[in-house]
Amino acid sequence: MSRRVAVVGAGVIGLCSAYYLAGEGHEVVVFERDGRQRFTTSFGNAGMIVPSHFVPLAAPGVMNQALRWLADPGSPFYLKPRFSPELFAWAYRFWRAATPARALRAAPLLLELNLASREAYRELAADLKDDFGLERRGLLLLSATEQGHEEEVRLAHEARKLGLDVDELSPSDLTALEPGATFAVAGAVHHRGDAHLDPVRFMAAMQAQLERQGVEFRWRSEPSTVRMDGNRVRGLGGRGPDGNFEEGFDAVVLAGGSWSAMLARSAGVRLLLQPGKGYSMTVDHPNQRLDTPAILTEAKVAVTPLGDRLRLGGTMEIAGFNGGVNERRVRGILDAAARYLPRLDLAPFEAAEKWHGLRPCSPDGLPYLGNVARCAGLTIATGHAMMGVSLGPITGRLVADLVAGRRTAIDIAALAPERHGRGVRQPATAAQ
Repeated sequence: MSRRVAVVGAGVIGLCSAYYLAGEGHEVVVFERDGRQRFTTSFGNAGMIVPSHFVPLAAPGVMNQALRWLADPGSPFYLKPRFSPELFAWAYRFWRAATPARALRAAPLLLELNLASREAYRELAADLKDDFGLERRGLLLLSATEQGHEEEVRLAHEARKLGLDVDELSPSDLTALEPGATFAVAGAVHHRGDAHLDPVRFMAAMQAQLERQGVEFRWRSEPSTVRMDGNRVRGLGGRGPDGNFEEGFDAVVLAGGSWSAMLARSAGVRLLLQPGKGYSMTVDHPNQRLDTPAILTEAKVAVTPLGDRLRLGGTMEIAGFNGGVNERRVRGILDAAARYLPRLDLAPFEAAEKWHGLRPCSPDGLPYLGNVARCAGLTIATGHAMMGVSLGPITGRLVADLVAGRRTAIDIAALAPERHGRGVRQPATAAQ
């Protein structure tokens, strides 16, 4: 049955949701707080599609490491101390989730989602005439230390148990695979099944396709209230370029990234989300090139070839809705690149635009994806952290299932939006 559906957010999750909803004949309207020409979170990321990332962000040992990094604003993971009840609740849940048992339970689901999304990208490439640079060259995990390499080899063994295609590489093996670059590493692991794309091109291709499908975009429009009729959604209210609006919809998909918790709270849904800021710099024709994307493992820095360009990106800065650039964190990315890729000329990266975006991070490292049981017609799709691009298409497909009331193709009970508490009906602010 065709329905009128509002999708809140024109990031990768929102666009993929709109794509699959429109494909089923729904009338879709996308609301986006920014303008048509934007370079927000889904545009400047590493563009990686990563079945290899089956360990959630809330991984065993990460909290202890975060505490050690607390005094260093240039560290790969930085949680800025501040008084915030929402941050305290998030950090407590993060600590509770970062156990081997929880990571073990989450791994098969994350892997299944990423594998399904990778295949969906292949289908999208055919539909969009491969207009976004999709390449399946795998992912290199580069370790500067023997200890770091041993840990990646251990995880590679776990990956093989899950059916992934993984190779362990010596420094000489790495040079043979990537003769265009010089490395200073103890070793590498090559996940052959990973892929990558150009996120700017993908977002442009998806947006153009949606417009051809008749999807309507409301730019610079920010819904602030989910309007309810008893326990059923009846529409949205908010502010647009021409003033306040209130509009009726049969269903609402909340895919607003880091801002999703504010709108969800208007419907009585508590989403524990923190914005995790990441940075990237992209240059044309670098003096050293990689053909295979890489992660500099100890530094948590991503290196992605995008045609004739190279992108360096990384860090996770939990510092609230802060729009500024922390130069120390940018410096940390550049210093890491110099450590692992000693002959890479960093001057062009130092001069490049310093992009930054806010990733929506749940405390257990899993997305919020599902229908809200006590708000019929409300679907939540957010909290993907660093895997928004990787999980975009499968999330869109699952959203279409959820809106239609079908059984989802993948069991996503563990991603239930209300798993961290039912919440209360009160407004939220960007200061949380």
